[in-house]
Amino acid sequence: MSSNLSKRSLLKLAGWASLAATAALVGCGKKEEAAPAAPEASAAASAAEAVGPLKIAFAYVGPVGDAGWTYAHDQGRLAIEKEFGDKVKTSFVEKVPEGPESERVIRDLVGQGNVLIFGTTFGYMEPMLKVAADNPSVKFEHATGYKSAPNMRTYDARTYEGAYMAGVIAGSMTKSNTLGVVGSIPIPEVIRNINSFTLGAQSVNPKIKTKVVWVNAWFDPPKESEGAQSLLNQGADVLFQNTDSAAVLQTAEKAGKFAFGWDSDMSKFGPKAHLASAVINWGPYYVKATKDALEGTWQTGGVWWGVKEGAIDLVSVSDAVPADVKAKIDTIKAGLKDGSFVIWKGPLLGQNGKEVLAKDAVADDKFLGGVNFYVKGVEGSIPSGK
Repeated sequence: MSSNLSKRSLLKLAGWASLAATAALVGCGKKEEAAPAAPEASAAASAAEAVGPLKIAFAYVGPVGDAGWTYAHDQGRLAIEKEFGDKVKTSFVEKVPEGPESERVIRDLVGQGNVLIFGTTFGYMEPMLKVAADNPSVKFEHATGYKSAPNMRTYDARTYEGAYMAGVIAGSMTKSNTLGVVGSIPIPEVIRNINSFTLGAQSVNPKIKTKVVWVNAWFDPPKESEGAQSLLNQGADVLFQNTDSAAVLQTAEKAGKFAFGWDSDMSKFGPKAHLASAVINWGPYYVKATKDALEGTWQTGGVWWGVKEGAIDLVSVSDAVPADVKAKIDTIKAGLKDGSFVIWKGPLLGQNGKEVLAKDAVADDKFLGGVNFYVKGVEGSIPSGK
């Protein structure tokens, strides 16, 4: 059973500075003023554990809609319902801004008796930590963060794998040798995806240059469209994005250029422009986390799943993509699945021409989690202000 607790709050998303390379997964959190605690929340949650279905709640940064990041998370929530039936009761709140408002919403979800709570965007990290500290009997799951607590686990998807595969196609399809990326918030997660997209393109076309426009928002269709048009005006003929709507693809469709879907299959939004969609399947992880909670085996820590675990894929590849390129994508997928293919392997140069990864060295997760530089071939600078 599910209930939509939609809030009509404005989606205010602050820009984030590029962050230190010592982060375990991505970026660094932003601290906010704590909302008043709900003193009886922990007791209510404990009582809820004892009787009835497991109450599970999700906090979403954007609208569920029919595509993109939040849509993909909600498909994962529905996978929980399908798997566990009346053993669970799920709910969600959409359009929850990062910052103080998210803390109030999460505290409210605890007060409603939810004992497993998922926060699905980077900016919920510090607020969730505060709420988790006040409610030790509730289990918290935070997407894309790097800070955990005894009752708060982090999880993420290796979106850079999908970005790399999209890059291989982009490098094969461009005629101008100029690619464009609409970036959201300049945190390592996003910078890593831009770099991986570029590396994929350069693997088949060394002449590739990538231009980036930052919109400082996860979901803002008008800004995404403006950013996409700006890149087209600069000569990019294949567009990529790390934003949540289908606006970039739709802009490419109107201009007669190519683009990709992101986080979910967006092919229907621009069928002529669409080359492929790099998608996330949160279902396997959400089912696992729920099973852990139901069986009493839930543990804190961090989880980062990719192609190998079925969390990342490149789907709906266009008929316009040549057969040999499709075959290359299949080979890369197989290699990522069995571990024989590595994306981030040296020698690798930064934008300034200096070596960031020595010959034959393979980047570990600590390195990947702290990427705060552009690789050679990406033009422009990473925003440093808020």
